[in-house]
Amino acid sequence: MSKKYFGTDGIRGRVGEYPITPDFMLKLGWAAGKAFRRQGICRVLVGKDTRISGYMFESVLEAGLSAAGADVLLLGPMPTPAIAYLTRTFHAEAGIVISASHNPHYDNGIKFFSGQGTKLPDELELIIEELLDTPMTVVDSAQLGKVSRINDAAGRYIEFCKSSVPTGTSFAGLKIVVDCAHGATYKVAPSVFRELGAEVAVLAAQPNGLNINDRCGSTDIVALQAEVLMQRADLGIAFDGDGDRVLMVDHTGAVVDGDELLFLIARDMQEQGSLQGGVVGTLMSNLGLELALQDLGIPFERAKVGDRYVMAELLTRNWQLGGESSGHIVCCHHATTGDGIIAGLQVLMALKHRGQRLAEARQGMRKFPQVLVNVRYAGDKDPVGHPAVLEACERVTEQMAGRGRVLLRKSGTEPLVRVMVEGDDESQVRLHADHLAKIVADVCA
Repeated sequence: MSKKYFGTDGIRGRVGEYPITPDFMLKLGWAAGKAFRRQGICRVLVGKDTRISGYMFESVLEAGLSAAGADVLLLGPMPTPAIAYLTRTFHAEAGIVISASHNPHYDNGIKFFSGQGTKLPDELELIIEELLDTPMTVVDSAQLGKVSRINDAAGRYIEFCKSSVPTGTSFAGLKIVVDCAHGATYKVAPSVFRELGAEVAVLAAQPNGLNINDRCGSTDIVALQAEVLMQRADLGIAFDGDGDRVLMVDHTGAVVDGDELLFLIARDMQEQGSLQGGVVGTLMSNLGLELALQDLGIPFERAKVGDRYVMAELLTRNWQLGGESSGHIVCCHHATTGDGIIAGLQVLMALKHRGQRLAEARQGMRKFPQVLVNVRYAGDKDPVGHPAVLEACERVTEQMAGRGRVLLRKSGTEPLVRVMVEGDDESQVRLHADHLAKIVADVCA
């Protein structure tokens, strides 16, 4: 139940066996509040992004929490990582984010944080799910939860982000374009970079409830590329709708993805003597990242695709830095979850330490061409484990002789096998990917 999406029509998505509707959100708020109340009188922070359905779901969650006797602190539109931070700051028992992240405006969802700004313990999630199957009862009127609004949440989070770089840091002389995706960073992100001295041009910071992630932000970088070139800016920074992802554009208009940003941060931390352990990526992280870190003597481990798996691996190894190609980067020495603004600041610090522009600094890592082919299958077949598929994958891997890799995985949401091949030579990589996709398709026929 860490992050679930649903449409305002109540059709798009489910939690367990429950259809996600406003009625369900009311019951979820009550179940969560009742579970939290078992630990005593509690406060729950509620934040959201800028999509229009957030107003409705904020209201019903608030009502459900209050009916269970939980006090509610409303934050309004704030980035997801801000809710994680403010939950700790206000010593609340939990934080709730209403957001569908990088998805279109007609999706929405919910994410819970514990009082420590991390995912809820599994046992607490189970209690909430069990309570969803029980009748909803309201506490006595004298025990109803109170609701109030935190008016200085944005200022607190801005100061927190600025504290992730050394005191006295100035980015004076740096001209950047900040693309807020008409999302939750629209108020705070420009202020963070301006207050640290940068000249900031702002893009996509006029949310109307319907334009979040619409041809802007980290999911559609074209407008930012054009603006960086027009403004003759040093670089551009793009966030997604809830601010937990970041991508960049260098002064030439070239996109710098999450793998490259992760490399720049890791290299800088090593050079500054602050890197603890290694770096966690995912099964989809570019091989170029792994080899570039290997050249620096930095350990690298791959987790399953998904920020929760990256975080779990970091906690297991007691490492500080991990992330995904999408730009979801976790800096555990600063935050308890992925934070696009903080990750962006770490990249700017890396550039400042080296006295380099982004286009120059990124040359330390060479991305390998990566080709992804989706193959649809039917029924309960397991094409990934078929002997013919396994044999073909082994042959291709041998042919690439350590300078490439093959990954086949089933989609978690569709009947698709994702065939990914990467290596030195793009034409050969495509041939290998098409060859493996055909074999998978033949097996599925």
